[in-house]
Amino acid sequence: MQLFYNNTLTESDTELKFSREESKHINKVLRKKEGDILHITNGLGYLFTACITFSSPSQCFVKIEDCKKQPQRTHKLHLVVAPTKMNDRYEWFLEKATEIGIDTITPVICDHSERKVIKPERFERILQSAMKQSLQCYLPKLNPVISFVDFIKKQPEGQLLIAHCEKKQKKTLKDIVIPESNVTILIGPEGDFSTKEIELALSYGYIPITLGNNRLRTETAAIAAAHSVSFINL
Repeated sequence: MQLFYNNTLTESDTELKFSREESKHINKVLRKKEGDILHITNGLGYLFTACITFSSPSQCFVKIEDCKKQPQRTHKLHLVVAPTKMNDRYEWFLEKATEIGIDTITPVICDHSERKVIKPERFERILQSAMKQSLQCYLPKLNPVISFVDFIKKQPEGQLLIAHCEKKQKKTLKDIVIPESNVTILIGPEGDFSTKEIELALSYGYIPITLGNNRLRTETAAIAAAHSVSFINL
């Protein structure tokens, strides 16, 4: 199945006109024609089945024939991850975390952050592409970049965890994560969180965790966390 994305679709819509770029892809690349069936999501959990009524390189129209709300996961995962020095590493994380299963992503600027500027439009495109590739109907929410201190003060709901490299007592995800519950995990930048940041997080109720014996890159740690939470909730 090939999945398309259109965030303007609602469950009451009966037809859709694709953009010129997508129309060209449907007509020229996929060789779709009138009468062919397409599957579309709006990123909000709805899966639409549509039939092409007109197809050309510049315009493609479909009639919506069916609309079904897909079940949500029984847990919510929010990864708060510092942008990496090399932007492509963060983009890789976004792609793979979406494929594995994630609900919310917040880029956070820390004391040791070397990158403090991101490209949210590009990040959004990566999330959309990964959602379609993995045939999911829920688009992860990308929050605006925020400072570590400001995020900590928000106190999100659910389990609050922080992964860091300091040699202190920490728990493993398998021992701490409660299945079918919401969880927020903080992942620091190259150079880790500062001691001050770790202490601040702990004062707000965050539980320190380890992701294994090996020291992981920021993006690897984030993927390991996403996979572990997903596996615990199987």
